[in-house]
Amino acid sequence: MIETSLQHDEPVAMPARSFGKQVRSMAGYVLLTALMFVSPLFVFIPASLLHCGIRMGRRAAWLLLLLSSVIAALLIYPAAVASTAAEAQTSYAYLLGLFLAIALPALAVLPMVERGEKFGRVLLYALVLSIFGLGVTELTMRMIAHGFSPYAAQVAEAHTQITTMVAAFVKAGVPEDRFAFLSKWTAMCVPTILLIDVTIVFVFSLVMFGRLRAWREFVQRRTAAATVNPYLFRNLSLPEWLLFAFVLGGVSPLVSGMPQQIGANVLAMVLFLYFLQGLAIFRSFVVATGVGAMGSLFAWMLLGLLMITGIAPLLLCIAGLFDSFFDFRHFNRKDHSDESHSH
Repeated sequence: MIETSLQHDEPVAMPARSFGKQVRSMAGYVLLTALMFVSPLFVFIPASLLHCGIRMGRRAAWLLLLLSSVIAALLIYPAAVASTAAEAQTSYAYLLGLFLAIALPALAVLPMVERGEKFGRVLLYALVLSIFGLGVTELTMRMIAHGFSPYAAQVAEAHTQITTMVAAFVKAGVPEDRFAFLSKWTAMCVPTILLIDVTIVFVFSLVMFGRLRAWREFVQRRTAAATVNPYLFRNLSLPEWLLFAFVLGGVSPLVSGMPQQIGANVLAMVLFLYFLQGLAIFRSFVVATGVGAMGSLFAWMLLGLLMITGIAPLLLCIAGLFDSFFDFRHFNRKDHSDESHSH
């Protein structure tokens, strides 16, 4: 495993900035983050909060979260009032979920990011906090929205999508009984689908954050020694204890009821995480070959074609799973600060 920790206990103060510049910067952060809450750009909410924390301090980051959340609530309120009760409850649940399962975990891992802890460790810590955030969102909406359940709504939507998909294949001549297993396990793994979305949010945000100038300058002030950037995607390395979760989830087909549902979700989530680690290994190999931007693009296109066949996802999961034992990226590794291509 590659050590990327920056071995410092306290954050280094940023250069002093005038009060006017701080106010303008905070106003920009607040408006941009509020728009992220109510648009598809929510995938970068953690990056915005982390960037603010690095540039302006943790207190500023918490203030940013509070103000942007209030503005986002005000932005969705008119549309929620004009819509049906179910649509309004869904909008409120969505905003509350973003706040509790994405924004709060992002600020909780800010100290870990300041210390430069490993990508995989930060990601898993944020995911654990997100699970609690989703649970609190469910309980809160049930208490204040007359029993409305965001989880039940997600399950119903999953059933609708599966039914529509199966009907299309049956119409094309595929026997319906071939989809019985898929329908059962997809509906059972709705929590995993939500967590996969959360995982993608944190991966995108951490990778983006690791490429920002404020982070690079922060690292340079923390240490004069050359340090591997932990938040390049190719440096994603999951903790070894995740193997125990894989083993526990693997027994889900042998049980029934709630234990089976929990085990199935654990197994599906762990497999997705190992799939991501496999992609990171593939990315590191592409960088190590020094093929440049066009060669890298060709490699990813080839991988995309193999994805369609179903071979690539299996191989990537296996590579991610066994990386803890063999450390595939250790051989002929070239560490560069540029994530887009090697020099």
